[in-house]
Amino acid sequence: MADFTPIRALGLMSGTSMDGVDAAVLVTDGVDIQEFGESAFRPFTASEVETLTAAQGLWPDDDAEILNAALKVIQDAHADIIGEFEDIDLISFHGQTLNHDPDKARTFQLGDGPDLAARTGIKTAWDFRTNDMRAGGQGAPLAPFFHFACAKWAGLTEPTAFLNLGGVGNVTLIDPSKPTPQTSGALLAFDTGPANAPLNDLMQSRLNKPFDENGALAAKGTADEAILTRVFQRPFFAQVPPKSLDRHDFHDALTWVEDLSNADAAATLTALPAACVAANQSHFPNQPKNWFICGGGALNPTLMVELQNRLTGTVAPIEDIGLDGDMLEAQAFAFLAVRTLRGLPISASTTTGVPEPKRGGQIATP
Repeated sequence: MADFTPIRALGLMSGTSMDGVDAAVLVTDGVDIQEFGESAFRPFTASEVETLTAAQGLWPDDDAEILNAALKVIQDAHADIIGEFEDIDLISFHGQTLNHDPDKARTFQLGDGPDLAARTGIKTAWDFRTNDMRAGGQGAPLAPFFHFACAKWAGLTEPTAFLNLGGVGNVTLIDPSKPTPQTSGALLAFDTGPANAPLNDLMQSRLNKPFDENGALAAKGTADEAILTRVFQRPFFAQVPPKSLDRHDFHDALTWVEDLSNADAAATLTALPAACVAANQSHFPNQPKNWFICGGGALNPTLMVELQNRLTGTVAPIEDIGLDGDMLEAQAFAFLAVRTLRGLPISASTTTGVPEPKRGGQIATP
């Protein structure tokens, strides 16, 4: 592999929670992590969230007025936060996922890479999922190659799981003893099921709150195991990975708990992500010694207890190995941007189901 001097890449992420844009600097050559740099967060205003929410579930040929309004929010917010950083060599722009349908080989991340490059004067990597899906992959998850690099950076040697609990849950099983992320047996990654989205929807619809702070409401209730068992009868859980979901795939979650009290409903939907991961453990070729948790779910003590009770191995926040769970996805896309620049693969059969290791992303030059 040709020598490549590590560069300062700025990763940007606006996730399904639509709370704002995470931005984080990573110094890397696309293979190894040299340094974790500075980070920042640019929250969306209430009106921006309303605009983005209206666009959720749309495709490029749908309502142009709604999409153009949402696009302006995304471009402006990302340009705002880029302005807070200096000496950036490469921007990584994931955009805002509005829809994801791997069964029909289509996905929609709202965002304009060339426009962002023109606004900032910085080379911009974007459109990371399309190439994988055209080749027969799921287009997600894309963070596993970065997770592999993180495990190497942290000096891990035994099978380890990184579990991200955002709107949807996804897991990466890592064997750090392998030489590269595309080596057979190095990675297995897939979406595990709904994570925080159903609980957040419940809190918003019943109590007009965005989430269950510190898992306080759920801690007062009891999870309905019969409901959870019915969920696992869905074909998704028997499906062999790789597999991926959209935030809307379990859109009927609130109907499952409609007859429960607020506390029991919250307890059930808090247990749901942990139970979903446990239901998928049968797909693992080997069980991890340690589970490192990131995403919003790691901030919920009640959910962390559910994970420890339902999973084999030790459960801990990813900060325990020196990583920043809040910025991990932004850092991941910074890593992928450098791999895109170098022409290195960003997905493989055990991460997205693509037949062979696949390059991805486009580079927009100012």
